[in-house]
Amino acid sequence: MLLDAAAAPLTARPYYQNGDPGPLVAALATVPELLEVSLPFLTTVLGASSLDARTKEIVIVRTSALLHCVYCVNSHSVVALDSGLTAAEVVALRDEPRAALGGEREDALLGWVDAVAGGNGPVADAVAARFGRSFADHEVVELTLLVGATMMLNRFCTALELPTSPAVIDRLTAAGLR
Repeated sequence: MLLDAAAAPLTARPYYQNGDPGPLVAALATVPELLEVSLPFLTTVLGASSLDARTKEIVIVRTSALLHCVYCVNSHSVVALDSGLTAAEVVALRDEPRAALGGEREDALLGWVDAVAGGNGPVADAVAARFGRSFADHEVVELTLLVGATMMLNRFCTALELPTSPAVIDRLTAAGLR
Protein backbone atom coordinates (compact mmCIF):
# COMPACT_ATOMS: atom_id res chain seq x y z
CA MET A 1 0.00 0.00 0.00
CA LEU A 2 2.97 2.34 0.53
CA LEU A 3 4.38 3.10 -2.90
CA ASP A 4 8.06 3.63 -3.51
CA ALA A 5 9.24 6.01 -6.23
CA ALA A 6 9.45 3.29 -8.88
CA ALA A 7 5.84 2.20 -8.30
CA ALA A 8 4.39 5.70 -7.93
CA PRO A 9 2.18 6.97 -10.76
CA LEU A 10 3.75 9.66 -12.91
CA THR A 11 1.64 12.41 -11.35
CA ALA A 12 2.82 11.41 -7.86
CA ARG A 13 6.53 11.15 -8.67
CA PRO A 14 7.33 14.81 -7.98
CA TYR A 15 6.64 14.07 -4.30
CA TYR A 16 9.51 11.56 -4.37
CA GLN A 17 12.12 13.92 -5.87
CA ASN A 18 13.89 14.41 -2.54
CA GLY A 19 13.76 10.75 -1.55
CA ASP A 20 11.26 8.94 0.63
CA PRO A 21 8.25 11.26 1.07
CA GLY A 22 7.05 9.44 4.19
CA PRO A 23 4.21 6.99 4.79
CA LEU A 24 1.36 9.47 4.44
CA VAL A 25 2.37 10.59 0.95
CA ALA A 26 3.38 7.06 -0.03
CA ALA A 27 -0.13 5.86 0.87
CA LEU A 28 -1.91 8.76 -0.81
CA ALA A 29 0.21 8.23 -3.94
CA THR A 30 -1.86 5.14 -4.68
CA VAL A 31 -4.66 7.56 -5.61
CA PRO A 32 -2.87 10.56 -7.16
CA GLU A 33 -6.13 12.51 -7.53
CA LEU A 34 -6.50 12.47 -3.74
CA LEU A 35 -2.83 13.27 -3.21
CA GLU A 36 -3.16 16.38 -5.38
CA VAL A 37 -6.01 17.82 -3.29
CA SER A 38 -5.16 16.42 0.13
CA LEU A 39 -1.62 17.71 0.48
CA PRO A 40 -2.38 21.38 -0.26
CA PHE A 41 -5.28 21.25 2.21
CA LEU A 42 -3.20 19.56 4.90
CA THR A 43 -0.26 21.90 4.29
CA THR A 44 -2.56 24.87 4.75
CA VAL A 45 -4.27 23.55 7.90
CA LEU A 46 -1.11 22.24 9.55
CA GLY A 47 1.25 24.93 8.23
CA ALA A 48 2.17 28.44 9.22
CA SER A 49 -0.68 30.76 10.15
CA SER A 50 -1.56 33.39 12.73
CA LEU A 51 -1.34 30.61 15.34
CA ASP A 52 2.07 29.75 16.71
CA ALA A 53 3.54 26.30 16.09
CA ARG A 54 3.42 25.40 19.81
CA THR A 55 -0.35 25.91 19.93
CA LYS A 56 -0.89 23.87 16.79
CA GLU A 57 1.23 21.01 18.07
CA ILE A 58 -0.64 20.98 21.39
CA VAL A 59 -3.82 20.45 19.38
CA ILE A 60 -2.34 17.79 17.11
CA VAL A 61 -0.63 15.75 19.83
CA ARG A 62 -3.60 15.92 22.20
CA THR A 63 -6.11 15.02 19.46
CA SER A 64 -3.91 12.18 18.22
CA ALA A 65 -3.52 10.83 21.75
CA LEU A 66 -7.29 10.93 22.31
CA LEU A 67 -7.84 8.99 19.08
CA HIS A 68 -4.96 6.58 19.81
CA CYS A 69 -3.12 7.24 16.54
CA VAL A 70 0.34 5.83 17.20
CA TYR A 71 1.78 7.17 13.92
CA CYS A 72 0.52 10.73 14.52
CA VAL A 73 1.41 10.79 18.24
CA ASN A 74 4.94 9.64 17.47
CA SER A 75 5.48 11.90 14.47
CA HIS A 76 4.01 14.98 16.09
CA SER A 77 5.73 14.44 19.43
CA VAL A 78 8.96 15.14 17.55
CA VAL A 79 7.44 18.18 15.83
CA ALA A 80 6.12 19.38 19.20
CA LEU A 81 9.63 19.22 20.68
CA ASP A 82 10.91 21.21 17.70
CA SER A 83 8.08 23.72 18.30
CA GLY A 84 9.14 24.47 21.86
CA LEU A 85 7.23 21.99 23.99
CA THR A 86 9.25 20.17 26.61
CA ALA A 87 9.38 16.38 26.83
CA ALA A 88 7.31 16.61 30.05
CA GLU A 89 4.64 18.66 28.26
CA VAL A 90 4.52 16.14 25.41
CA VAL A 91 4.11 13.31 27.93
CA ALA A 92 1.27 15.23 29.59
CA LEU A 93 -0.50 15.71 26.26
CA ARG A 94 -0.07 12.05 25.36
CA ASP A 95 -0.72 10.34 28.66
CA GLU A 96 -2.63 12.49 31.12
CA PRO A 97 -6.30 12.97 30.27
CA ARG A 98 -6.71 16.30 32.05
CA ALA A 99 -3.14 17.59 32.08
CA ALA A 100 -2.59 21.31 32.40
CA LEU A 101 0.25 22.98 30.55
CA GLY A 102 0.69 26.69 30.79
CA GLY A 103 -2.07 28.76 32.24
CA GLU A 104 -5.61 29.73 31.34
CA ARG A 105 -5.17 29.99 27.56
CA GLU A 106 -3.65 26.53 27.15
CA ASP A 107 -6.06 25.01 29.69
CA ALA A 108 -8.98 26.44 27.70
CA LEU A 109 -7.42 25.04 24.53
CA LEU A 110 -7.10 21.57 26.06
CA GLY A 111 -10.71 21.70 27.22
CA TRP A 112 -11.79 22.59 23.68
CA VAL A 113 -9.69 19.85 22.08
CA ASP A 114 -10.98 17.28 24.56
CA ALA A 115 -14.58 18.33 23.88
CA VAL A 116 -14.26 18.39 20.09
CA ALA A 117 -12.06 15.32 19.60
CA GLY A 118 -13.30 13.28 22.53
CA GLY A 119 -16.98 14.13 22.63
CA ASN A 120 -20.17 13.86 20.64
CA GLY A 121 -22.59 16.59 19.71
CA PRO A 122 -22.17 20.27 20.50
CA VAL A 123 -19.46 21.45 22.85
CA ALA A 124 -20.78 22.30 26.32
CA ASP A 125 -21.58 25.99 26.75
CA ALA A 126 -19.12 26.42 29.64
CA VAL A 127 -16.25 24.91 27.61
CA ALA A 128 -17.12 27.05 24.58
CA ALA A 129 -17.37 30.22 26.69
CA ARG A 130 -14.02 29.59 28.35
CA PHE A 131 -12.40 28.89 24.99
CA GLY A 132 -14.01 31.99 23.46
CA ARG A 133 -12.59 34.20 26.23
CA SER A 134 -9.07 33.01 25.41
CA PHE A 135 -9.17 32.91 21.61
CA ALA A 136 -10.39 35.29 18.90
CA ASP A 137 -13.11 34.13 16.51
CA HIS A 138 -10.66 33.41 13.67
CA GLU A 139 -8.54 31.33 16.05
CA VAL A 140 -11.57 29.36 17.21
CA VAL A 141 -12.41 28.51 13.59
CA GLU A 142 -8.83 27.59 12.70
CA LEU A 143 -8.25 25.52 15.84
CA THR A 144 -11.52 23.66 15.37
CA LEU A 145 -10.63 22.87 11.75
CA LEU A 146 -7.20 21.73 12.96
CA VAL A 147 -8.82 19.31 15.42
CA GLY A 148 -11.10 17.99 12.67
CA ALA A 149 -8.31 17.60 10.10
CA THR A 150 -6.17 15.85 12.70
CA MET A 151 -9.04 13.48 13.49
CA MET A 152 -9.35 12.67 9.79
CA LEU A 153 -5.62 11.98 9.54
CA ASN A 154 -5.71 9.94 12.76
CA ARG A 155 -8.34 7.62 11.35
CA PHE A 156 -6.55 7.35 7.99
CA CYS A 157 -3.15 6.59 9.55
CA THR A 158 -4.55 4.20 12.15
CA ALA A 159 -6.74 2.28 9.70
CA LEU A 160 -3.81 1.81 7.32
CA GLU A 161 -1.38 1.18 10.21
CA LEU A 162 1.19 3.62 8.84
CA PRO A 163 4.62 2.86 10.28
CA THR A 164 6.65 5.30 12.36
CA SER A 165 9.95 6.04 10.67
CA PRO A 166 13.19 4.89 12.30
CA ALA A 167 14.38 8.50 12.48
CA VAL A 168 11.30 9.47 14.52
CA ILE A 169 11.78 6.48 16.82
CA ASP A 170 15.41 7.52 17.35
CA ARG A 171 14.36 11.09 18.24
CA LEU A 172 11.68 9.86 20.64
CA THR A 173 14.16 7.53 22.31
CA ALA A 174 16.75 10.29 22.64
CA ALA A 175 14.12 12.57 24.23
CA GLY A 176 12.97 9.86 26.63
CA LEU A 177 9.57 9.62 24.96
CA ARG A 178 9.74 5.99 23.91
